[in-house]
Amino acid sequence: MTTTVIVGGVAGGMSTATRLRRRDEKMEIIVVEASGYVSFANCGLPYYLGDVIEDRDELLLQSPESLKARFNLDVRVNTRASDIDRAAQTIALTNTLTGERVTQAYDHLVLSPGAAPVTPNIPGIEKAHTLRTVEDVDRITAALAGMETAALIGGGFIGLELAENLAHRGIDVTVLEFSEQIMAPLDPEMAIYVQRHLENNGVTVLTGADTVNITDKQVELRDGRVIPADLVVAAIGVRPASELAAEAGLEVGERGGIVVDDAQRTSDPAIFALGDAAEKRDAVSGDATLVPLAQTANRHGRLIADVITGRKTTSQKTLGTAIVGVFGLQAASVGWSEKRARAAERDIRVIHLHPQDHAGYYPGSSQIHLKLVVDAADDAILGAQVVGEAGADKRIDVIATAMRGGLTASDLADLELAYAPQFGSAKDPVNMAGFIADNLANGEKTAQYHEVEQAVADGWTLVDVRSEGEFARGTIPGAVNIPVDDLHGRMDELADQKVLAFCRVGQRGHVAVSLLENSGVEAANLDGGYLTWSAVNIH
Repeated sequence: MTTTVIVGGVAGGMSTATRLRRRDEKMEIIVVEASGYVSFANCGLPYYLGDVIEDRDELLLQSPESLKARFNLDVRVNTRASDIDRAAQTIALTNTLTGERVTQAYDHLVLSPGAAPVTPNIPGIEKAHTLRTVEDVDRITAALAGMETAALIGGGFIGLELAENLAHRGIDVTVLEFSEQIMAPLDPEMAIYVQRHLENNGVTVLTGADTVNITDKQVELRDGRVIPADLVVAAIGVRPASELAAEAGLEVGERGGIVVDDAQRTSDPAIFALGDAAEKRDAVSGDATLVPLAQTANRHGRLIADVITGRKTTSQKTLGTAIVGVFGLQAASVGWSEKRARAAERDIRVIHLHPQDHAGYYPGSSQIHLKLVVDAADDAILGAQVVGEAGADKRIDVIATAMRGGLTASDLADLELAYAPQFGSAKDPVNMAGFIADNLANGEKTAQYHEVEQAVADGWTLVDVRSEGEFARGTIPGAVNIPVDDLHGRMDELADQKVLAFCRVGQRGHVAVSLLENSGVEAANLDGGYLTWSAVNIH
């Protein structure tokens, strides 16, 4: 009989353990978890704080007793692992309540210790809560009584989910983000929709906010502002909990992730690693990356169990598909953002569109904002972002599947997606992104919202092809108004000029560019139209 010891009893670790049992009835499987709970739904913790999930027990998916009964697993909570002896293949296990320590032999060791919250060196940081475990949520719940204000340091997924849920409890919430935008996976012109939605629902969002001190009742910023805060939560991010691996001499990457091969083996073939503590391979570049997502951890747990039990399988590179919901708004992403692609000096094409989530004539439709980042050389999809009140999840999942399947951006035009007026449009937003990609691949010129000023400096004429009424309500400075329906009769006004045309979202601009090009006028369309430009430039 072989013995597998698994360090970490949440997503990845428990997925490994249960899959191992399904594939090997005789193996001894020991799971140790430093906290007092295993197999809990940590992604649901913010929603318990907001009373969306009313029953705390709903977060506790399994217990040591239930796992013993169903899977014959030896699950030990409140147990900390230390002192891996790789030569002897042993690991020390200490009960944190009693102090009892045992040395456990293993044939296979699986490291799934997760990640630890980042806690910067700020005076008073010990007063800030973090949210990773059931014990954390219990501490915050106990502290909430009588509290009126909260400051959340960090504008990522956890910070924004907490902002919504604390606001549901009637607490005045301020989000403090050190960088110039919230939601780092999104580009600025997409993240701004999320920020404004939060603000419209009563949450204060401060970007460029450098926290320098935390007291019992307030947070102080470097620029002198003082934020009232009965409660402070540090939601800055996480770092891999790779200390155990490093102490054992296992290879650890530059960013602290445990280095693994495509079978999730570490530099010691008897030891595997997965989850937030382990490196992954980026699907776009193939480079090592850190992706702290539960779905990836669960998938790799299944894979490790298969490898241990003799099945030949390998992990896939990760796309990092993710979504967050705040006050009814969905914000989703997959793959690379534009800023990441430009930082890597990739030659890219960028597509923005702003369609309805389903047919506009059917009641209840709402606008979504979709962005596609495309490799200019081979039309490969590098990444996508979708923000909207409905349908963002569907579109990001379709694009993520297309990326996994190796489809090009232009291939999106030919996807056969389910259509009925209440669910989508005959030309789904994903199809529309494909149409635009195909146009660009075949020579149509576009400019991005951040390129307008330079285009004007280079001699391009800005032409607003919207109606006179739309133009009067606001336009890009320096633009002249020639409605698209008037272009045929006014083409001589644009002769010998380079025209950068724009409308509200890009469709009429596309028509205008076609007319101009067919009349011998050099023209380009402002990608995403006035709506994308104004999202960043009008506050």
